[in-house]
Amino acid sequence: MSTEDNGQPFFDDPNAALREIAQNPAAYAHYLADFNRVVLDMQAKLEILQREARVHCRGTRVEGDKWGQAFLRSFPVESSLNDVLKNLKNVTAGLEKSAHKRHAHDEKVKEVKNSRKEKAQIKARKNNPTLQAAPETPDQRGTQSPNSGYGAPTSIYNLDRRESA
Repeated sequence: MSTEDNGQPFFDDPNAALREIAQNPAAYAHYLADFNRVVLDMQAKLEILQREARVHCRGTRVEGDKWGQAFLRSFPVESSLNDVLKNLKNVTAGLEKSAHKRHAHDEKVKEVKNSRKEKAQIKARKNNPTLQAAPETPDQRGTQSPNSGYGAPTSIYNLDRRESA
């Protein structure tokens, strides 16, 4: 780690830059995309190495070999490179997935914040309802209209003027 002339390190906290990257979803995705490019480049070079090693190892014959013995000798080399390539593919998929999950996390935080704010407003309205007087219609000024049909007591046999519910 480099130091300035006074013996102090350049950064007091070496993880400060990564902490800032972790807090910003766009920077996080950009940082992981850089790693993804490096891993994809390694993967492409290892695939070429795998092909060349396969050709060389399978083509290396020893005097007295029977059919398939060169393949059996090359199999451990090929399988080890296959495992490495499979792990690299998993790493690239994991990096992409992690970037998407980080972005989804920020969206979820915003949704939770908004939903809690809405719930608090609903609760406040429920606890302190605003009373609004119903507007008076001309029929409600103290006298009941004879046409309403609901003002006077009636019998169940006198329902011809009313409509059913």
